[in-house]
Amino acid sequence: MKALVYQGPGSIEWQEKPAPRIQKPTDAIVKIETTTICGTDLHILKGDVPAVESGRTLGHEGVGVVTEVGEAVTELAVGDRVIISCISACGKCSYCLEGMYSHCLADEGASGIGWILGHLIDGTQAELVRIPFAETSLHKVPEGVSAEEAAMISDILPTGHEIGIRYGAVEPGDVVAVIGAGPVGLAAMTTASLYGPSRVIAIDIDPNRVEQAKRFGASDGVVSSGADWREQVLALTDGLGVDVAIEAVGLPSTWDMSLEIVRPGGHVANVGVHGKPVTFPLESAWIQNLTITTGLVNTDTSRMLIKLLAQGRLDVAGFISHRFSLGDIMDAYDTFGRAAETKALKVILTA
Repeated sequence: MKALVYQGPGSIEWQEKPAPRIQKPTDAIVKIETTTICGTDLHILKGDVPAVESGRTLGHEGVGVVTEVGEAVTELAVGDRVIISCISACGKCSYCLEGMYSHCLADEGASGIGWILGHLIDGTQAELVRIPFAETSLHKVPEGVSAEEAAMISDILPTGHEIGIRYGAVEPGDVVAVIGAGPVGLAAMTTASLYGPSRVIAIDIDPNRVEQAKRFGASDGVVSSGADWREQVLALTDGLGVDVAIEAVGLPSTWDMSLEIVRPGGHVANVGVHGKPVTFPLESAWIQNLTITTGLVNTDTSRMLIKLLAQGRLDVAGFISHRFSLGDIMDAYDTFGRAAETKALKVILTA
């Protein structure tokens, strides 16, 4: 089969690789129908995730058809169309029983990390993928939901919702600022509407993404390249700052921005994947009564989001800006990596 293989920082190759096989009774093999590229894949390519070894097939999102199941798999069958969760969870360990699937203790070589696809084992940017713990790591695609729409459930929608909106404790009437209007930031804006905020402010250096954000639930937009960006945000509040600041980029500068605009008693929800240390001015921030959260998505809200998607309550078609065939994945990476030039949001790859 063909797969997108990481060769070390700055290097990937679309190449032949042995097809995956069932290794454990709880496994399933899925033939990829649709997959996509995540910002985390770009972090891996930059060398920000050193646990990813050379030779690893990248990708942790996708929709496909089950072609084989292990002997312990009874709730899935060959031919089922499924959404692949970015988190692999056994469903039985102490963390899984608490709903913290992101720290599943049973995952292969993970030492308590549920994100293993495209990280610690081969992932979804391939013609076939092995899925451990298939019954608790795959979701059947509902009737009437396209593969492209369903792929948004793999990662960005639960990540934006859980780590941005739920961890940020968004409540009715809150003013929410999302720093970074990439796919995950847009997913946070989209799912924020489920909680009734009074304003959702999109902040990004790219004017196109700020404008696009208004299609996804942002009430206001601020282009952060201007020197007065902070004053613009404060002008949209009562002058004290936002109730919830969601950092969805993963840079020291955007982390600093979130602390600059949150009001006393507010929440800072860090969603971005950081490849460098950041500073936290505790000497001045200790008195502000802030709540700061971080996290890897648990995907414990995926089933709820799938229901909303099937009912037409979540409009995700607009996330997709570019479409490629799976064999053109190198071009897709180039397009996604130059999002400021190409205006890329989510790129879809179809087998």
